[in-house]
Amino acid sequence: MPRTSLRIDGARPWWLTATQGPSSELMPLRFRSDAMVARLARWANASTTTASSDFGHFADFCFGTFGNRVKYWSTFNEPNVAVPSGYMLGTYPPGRCSQPFGSCARGDSEAEPYVATHNVILSHATAVEIYKRKYQSKQRGMIGIILYSTWYEPLRDVPEDRLAIERALAFDAPWFLDPLVYGDYPPEMRQILGGRLPSFSPEDRRKLRYKLDFIGVNHYTTLYARDCMFSSCPLGQKTQHALAAVTGERNGLPIGTPTAIPTFYVVPDGMEKMVTYIMKRYNNLPMFITENGYAQGGDSYSNVEDWLDDKDRIEYLEGYLTKLAKVIRDGADVRGYFAWSIVDNFEWLYGYTLRFGLHYVDYKTQERTPKLSAMWYKKFLQNLHEAQ
Repeated sequence: MPRTSLRIDGARPWWLTATQGPSSELMPLRFRSDAMVARLARWANASTTTASSDFGHFADFCFGTFGNRVKYWSTFNEPNVAVPSGYMLGTYPPGRCSQPFGSCARGDSEAEPYVATHNVILSHATAVEIYKRKYQSKQRGMIGIILYSTWYEPLRDVPEDRLAIERALAFDAPWFLDPLVYGDYPPEMRQILGGRLPSFSPEDRRKLRYKLDFIGVNHYTTLYARDCMFSSCPLGQKTQHALAAVTGERNGLPIGTPTAIPTFYVVPDGMEKMVTYIMKRYNNLPMFITENGYAQGGDSYSNVEDWLDDKDRIEYLEGYLTKLAKVIRDGADVRGYFAWSIVDNFEWLYGYTLRFGLHYVDYKTQERTPKLSAMWYKKFLQNLHEAQ
């Protein structure tokens, strides 16, 4: 932990320099997958009490150690990616799954994702209770959770596909958010999964309700969804157990401009629709767009100059920010926006083959070079500040 403390101390001046202005904050310190992975290996089998207690001790230490510098806390970043990837598909740690979802040495894709999620949700609630009871009045911060959020459009203009969209959405961010606002899993999930979903006790429900000061939204892309409840679908296209299939193409045409990630397309309207959906479903709780960005990669990038000339990223950011501005004008309580990412970095299963950064990183020397998008984004922020 001393190394972590030094990193946070050293990051503060850099962040304030990079984002200086009257509306800037150090935002946020997340309990991200480094801590999560260490516990996920046992959370599908651990009791809720054990998981919540472990996470509560970790959270308490962080609040007490860093709370004088951190005013926005997120308990988990994208647990709705980490849990199904780790317990349904087996592609993330701890690598558990069962047929037909994947070929793992052990696991149960029908049950373990929901047990692990249950423990994550109650662990979040434990951390929030600790923060509100011991620290919030003095530190005057906020605490929330960050969810990966894809928007969906109907593949066909039929009622079945429109219902499939509702299911696909419910099995995504609302899987975690509904319990933290309303005290139970989405009705769309209860209808399909029944007894496979764990139950919340009356005490759990009391503990859970409104355990959010804000919702963090990581939004990148929009996909088509089609019904699999009343018709058959290829297994590989199904999204978890939502009885919906997702794809990026209709009649051979992509839903938007493709990017270096096969499931990521440039569809700015998705930002407006995703934020509107969360605003309406959760009574306009404060939101932060905690990730939004464009991936570079592929054979077309043969030298540094190709990476630096990222006009496609500028077009992406401009389109999504325009739609975000519109939904804010329409009443959405969006408190902030973060482009992913300020520098190129390690991108999970893609490693170093993709680059999301506004700054190019030479991984051998660690030298940073601003891309065209960094200069555009700087000018954008300056204009925004002057307009205020």
